[in-house]
Amino acid sequence: MQVVRTSIPEVLLLEPKLFGDARGFFFESYHRRAFHKATGVDVEFVQDNHSRSTKNVLRGLHYQILQAQGKLVRVIAGEVWDVAVDLRKSSPTFGKWAGFTLSAESKRVAWIPPGFAHGFVVTSESADVLYKATDYYAPEHERTLLWSDAALGIQWPLAGAPIVAEKDRGGTPLRDAELFA
Repeated sequence: MQVVRTSIPEVLLLEPKLFGDARGFFFESYHRRAFHKATGVDVEFVQDNHSRSTKNVLRGLHYQILQAQGKLVRVIAGEVWDVAVDLRKSSPTFGKWAGFTLSAESKRVAWIPPGFAHGFVVTSESADVLYKATDYYAPEHERTLLWSDAALGIQWPLAGAPIVAEKDRGGTPLRDAELFA
């Protein structure tokens, strides 16, 4: 597996080794020892999630203030533009974001560590997103960072107005958000 560092060094893009022939392809989407060897990150995933969204659906920016989740994100159908925002006050990249394309075609996988808000917008007709999480979903600890906060300056590749859930529309600006140490 190849590791590509984003503009935030802890947010990683992983390019798995693909084995293909006339029948199709095979790759290991996750292998704990290989992940640890390639990234230096040794985590246990406790929950798998799957979402399907249509074009221009924007989900996020979500995080859990307690039971912070690291996420291993991949797209198995379609394409999304994925974003991670550093919410660690003590980090040199606090308040910065990294954005990148994940698609079924590229088979890239993104590692979003705990301490980050995460979201994506669907850039294809539809997309299926799978992600592994290092802690369980805890609705009482879930927070939403405002996806359109001018202080973040995220350049979402939107084709018109995004389709956004009510909780995402009412997200909290960075200046008022609960943060990590």
